[in-house]
Amino acid sequence: MPAYNILILGASYGSLLATKLLFGGHKITMVCLPVEVEAFNSEGAHVRLPVRGRKEQVLLDSRKLPGKLSAAGPGDVKPSDFDLVALAMQEPQYRSPGVRELLDAVAKSRVTCMSIMNMPPLPYVKRIPGLNYDLLKPAYTDPSVWDSFDPERLTLCSPDPQAIRPPEEKVNVLQVTLPTNFKVAKLKDDKATGMLRQLEKDIDAVRFDAGGEKIELPVKLRVYDSLFVPLAKWAMLLSGNYRCVTKDGMRTAQEAVHSDIETSRSVYNFVNDLCVKLGANPDDLVPFEKYAAAAQSLTRPASAARALNNGLPNIERADKLVQLIAKQKGLSHPVIDAGVALVDARLDANRKKAAAA
Repeated sequence: MPAYNILILGASYGSLLATKLLFGGHKITMVCLPVEVEAFNSEGAHVRLPVRGRKEQVLLDSRKLPGKLSAAGPGDVKPSDFDLVALAMQEPQYRSPGVRELLDAVAKSRVTCMSIMNMPPLPYVKRIPGLNYDLLKPAYTDPSVWDSFDPERLTLCSPDPQAIRPPEEKVNVLQVTLPTNFKVAKLKDDKATGMLRQLEKDIDAVRFDAGGEKIELPVKLRVYDSLFVPLAKWAMLLSGNYRCVTKDGMRTAQEAVHSDIETSRSVYNFVNDLCVKLGANPDDLVPFEKYAAAAQSLTRPASAARALNNGLPNIERADKLVQLIAKQKGLSHPVIDAGVALVDARLDANRKKAAAA
């Protein structure tokens, strides 16, 4: 089987995808900050993974896996050298100096590109027919960074697995908290989709040696024909993640979903119904009961809430994107509207505080 040369922009969440792909013998380069480049190049990536039926978590050390992992700065890579580029940064980061230029070079290289962002890149949204895409631009920190992309060369992979960098650990350590699957939509190009299907097979074939026992590891890659399967994450984000944001602080995703289960169900089903109106088959989506059960284990605030609490002036706005899409369909939900207004207010306060500093 071919070994692919894969570029991943972002080394936090991206190190989970990277580690899984290394089992297939592929060569992975992660673009990240200087302190991260040093850590990954000297000590590799360390991913802790819970495995059903085992008390002890499995530790994956990239240095002991078949592929090769390295890290580099944004100015040290040439996109045309790669077979696949994965976007694993937060959406606001793509306008950062150096990263912006690299993203534009990725677009112009026409290399197959797969996003694993919660916020679908604007070119992917353009694959959904029947929307006024200009009216969706206010949901993006800087929509112009996506201008050079051909929508047919970019796909979306739903980042369903949950993972964090434990604050007390080194930057090359990732803790997986919910080991679900990555779900990616196929591309128009059969060769590009074939590459994704090969990566899916590579990960499926893994049997990890855990103390002399060959075990199957969670967190697979699943390739789907439907454009809408990765958008199943939208309902989860709006009923859980963004509702971690409170007026004065934050709460856990478990609290956001289960403190008022009927409101959570109402928001969740509204978003799923919107996806169906856009063209999704109900089977593309995840039932609320399944998500609510998974949310019982989400005992930390979501990244959007943590970012707001840390004073960031910009975060991913999938909440606003869904609101704007619904508006185009003549739909709205009062809880979503109130949530978007709350995040707007928190961001405005953060920006004013930063400007005054």
